[in-house]
Amino acid sequence: MTPPAQPPAVHQVGTGAPGAHPTLAAALLAAADGDEIRIAPGVHREAVRVEGGVTLRALGEDGREQSGSAVLAAPGDGRPALEVVAGARVVLDGLVVEGGAADRPAVVLSGGRTHWLGGGIGTGRLEAHGDAELAMSGAVLSGAALAGVLLRTSGPVTLTDCRLRGTEGTGLVAGGGTRVELLRTDVRDSTGSAVRVRENARVTLTDSLIDGAGRSGLLVEDQGSALLADCRIRECAGDAVRVLGSSPSPAPDEEAAEPRAAVGGVRLHGCEVSGSGADAVRVSGRGHVALTSCALRDSGGSGVNAGDETRVRITGTRITRTAAAAVAVQGSAELTARDTVIRASASNGLIATGNSVVRLDDSAVDECAFSPVHAGDGADVRLRGLRIARTPEHGAHLVADARAVVHDTWITDCGMSGVDVVGTARAELRGVSVHRAHNGVTAATGGTTRLYDCEIADSERAAVVLGSGPAPGDQEISGGRLVRAGTAGLVVGSGATPKVTDLEIRDAAGSGVVVAGGAEPVLTGVRVVRPAKNGLIVDAAGGGTYEECEISAPGFPAVHLGESAAPVLRRIRVQDATEDLSAAPDARPVVEDCVSLRVDAPQWPAPSGAPGKRKPQRALGGPVPTDATAVENDGAHPDEVPEESLDDLLGELHQLIGLARVKADVASLVKLMRMVQRREAAGLAAPPLSRHLVFAGNPGTGKTTVARLYGRILAAVGLLERGHLIEADRSSLVGEYVGHTGPKTQRVFQEAMGGVLFIDEAYSLAPAAGGGNDFAQEAVATLVKLMEDHRDAVVVIVAGYPGEMEHFIDSNPGLASRFNRTLLFEDYDDAELVRIVERHAASHEYELTADARAALDVHFAGVPRDCRFGNGRTARQTFQAMTERQAYRVAEIDAPSEADLVTLTDLDVPEPSAQVV
Repeated sequence: MTPPAQPPAVHQVGTGAPGAHPTLAAALLAAADGDEIRIAPGVHREAVRVEGGVTLRALGEDGREQSGSAVLAAPGDGRPALEVVAGARVVLDGLVVEGGAADRPAVVLSGGRTHWLGGGIGTGRLEAHGDAELAMSGAVLSGAALAGVLLRTSGPVTLTDCRLRGTEGTGLVAGGGTRVELLRTDVRDSTGSAVRVRENARVTLTDSLIDGAGRSGLLVEDQGSALLADCRIRECAGDAVRVLGSSPSPAPDEEAAEPRAAVGGVRLHGCEVSGSGADAVRVSGRGHVALTSCALRDSGGSGVNAGDETRVRITGTRITRTAAAAVAVQGSAELTARDTVIRASASNGLIATGNSVVRLDDSAVDECAFSPVHAGDGADVRLRGLRIARTPEHGAHLVADARAVVHDTWITDCGMSGVDVVGTARAELRGVSVHRAHNGVTAATGGTTRLYDCEIADSERAAVVLGSGPAPGDQEISGGRLVRAGTAGLVVGSGATPKVTDLEIRDAAGSGVVVAGGAEPVLTGVRVVRPAKNGLIVDAAGGGTYEECEISAPGFPAVHLGESAAPVLRRIRVQDATEDLSAAPDARPVVEDCVSLRVDAPQWPAPSGAPGKRKPQRALGGPVPTDATAVENDGAHPDEVPEESLDDLLGELHQLIGLARVKADVASLVKLMRMVQRREAAGLAAPPLSRHLVFAGNPGTGKTTVARLYGRILAAVGLLERGHLIEADRSSLVGEYVGHTGPKTQRVFQEAMGGVLFIDEAYSLAPAAGGGNDFAQEAVATLVKLMEDHRDAVVVIVAGYPGEMEHFIDSNPGLASRFNRTLLFEDYDDAELVRIVERHAASHEYELTADARAALDVHFAGVPRDCRFGNGRTARQTFQAMTERQAYRVAEIDAPSEADLVTLTDLDVPEPSAQVV
């Protein structure tokens, strides 16, 4: 029969009680497996070796358990105070251990399992070797030199709610294959690095603090890895995070699924890194680093510095107030960033050199002392959805042999060029907007520069300046708009041979296009509207080919040619001008099929059936300049635009296709406004009148067009001073940090004074159901107050999908009282879409056959009316598809007639499934 198990015995050391042991070593000799040893307060100077299973519990002065009341001190002969060997199972409760010297081990765990509660180490370091396991909580470790904690074990190590302080050297060193986790643990005031990870070790820090390291906060090398979640690293004298090498990072999809569980590389999630003396994060060798939802601020160097063959991924991170470039990438490093904010760098926002590769998406870079984006050497930079703002230098500076692809990016408020391309750099800009720069885009490069569907607006000087390229066609502009340039819209320098198609240039304070001598551009389908000077000026000895272009309402002669200029002018249309052409006596132009409409002194014939000449709307003055440089530098001010007739404006409104309900609503509003004016003129009280409107409808239904007409109508009836339209969206009104939104909203509102502020997709300013409080609510509150303070000076129109707009109006009580009238923009029916296509065809000198119209009816009937349906945009894209199909069809005809060139048939109508919507 097996005797019953004996309960654990309790042994006492130094308590003076009967049977108490004089030393801890004696108690250990007497203790059986699982026994408890209670240690009296005071200093117990001996070297203890634990080989079995035992609990060592410190007692307070009253005989109860009390952390730190009992101290186990090393005897001074070089041995550690406590050693735990293989096979042992030890619980240390409240025990404080002191080694013989700061640079010697106080506790050595060479195996077994140790669970340490409270207490800690007062002098010397903690070492773990072999297969030792350690779980420590609530302990304080201090007074060590060289290293506070030295780990090289295959067993797990966990420190919870611990404090590692004042190490004269490295706070914690993990090497070998150690796996260590720090939870709510502080590592403070080490003279060296706070945490060092070597060889194949892996360290996890959660909700922990690294503070005041004399060198790096976290140092990773060899094949080490580290995961920091919700941690703070602050006031490190060197780099806050220094990675000399690491294990490979996890695959992006693995990390995206569960960033805290993925293994490999160095990963920071939800961390704050501040006040480093050098870089916040510096990566070299073959280091792999991922930052997610972090904040890096106030670094003495860069926010992120990547070199050699490193790989860095940044997501949802803010990098602010760096003394060097916020993000620096060199060597063969690869860096990708998304949803990241870079702000207030004392240098560049992003600098990429060497053969580095950088991908930056859906991010913002602003308030940099140098260029927000700088790429040089052979760097390859891809930017998409970027917002670049507020710099005294270039928005993006591309030099040497850099390659840059920039898509759907907004650049604003640059003291120099929005984009500057020099050296042999190659740049592709697609869907880029540059507003309020000294020059919009400048390119004097031996590489290539291509602009597709870009908008350059309100530049202080020229919108686009192109210097000489390496070969004809290596500079290209296709589509887009150049608006309100301070001097010329497009300047083509000597030796340049750009290809420019389908570009619109509006309201330039100088000439629309300025071509220097020796340049040979090819311009096709360029439209120049209301330039203060010439529409096109070709300087002495300049040339080029200009086809299918239009110049409207120029302040000077539409086309001016300098001495010996020899351009080819083919099918140029000039209207509303004093002169269509002025030229030096020895100019040698080739003029083919050019026409003039409403020109006082035409040299080109009027188109068939065109009305006679009339006096132009803009006053002219001064001699015609003959020097392209003088035109570009002399910023003449345009004269005031004449008043518009209300009847003409209403007629323009009623000529729009479809929109029957909208037209009726606007007509009713005009009648109401005129009645209010008559009552006021008669001295009668005016009824309450809100001019602010909600435009509810799907995309492409003409909301912006009607808003622009509405402003002009209000100006015509005297209810607005100017009637101009300022377009805005969430990004125009909402800031990225506290205190930014109010001034930003006020600035946009101020631009709209005297006119209409049109806010598209306004529902994006309303908080989502159950969502948090973001800066959009501040924008709405600011807008409501401004509408009240300036009720007679600005009309606000908010637009968007019908359902979402109801939610937006209901999101703020002030909105409902100010927006009490909604205009519903209904989708176009099939017949209206066909009419829109016909209008596009007529404006581009095409003719539709009856079969084509019938085929278009069938086509639009088959187009799905889903979320991708674009209404008027769908009709425009259908027309473009038809012209492309017609071009392919006519190309097969050996000698096409003029009718072949202008006729669109049913063969040119695309299938509904091929329609891009």
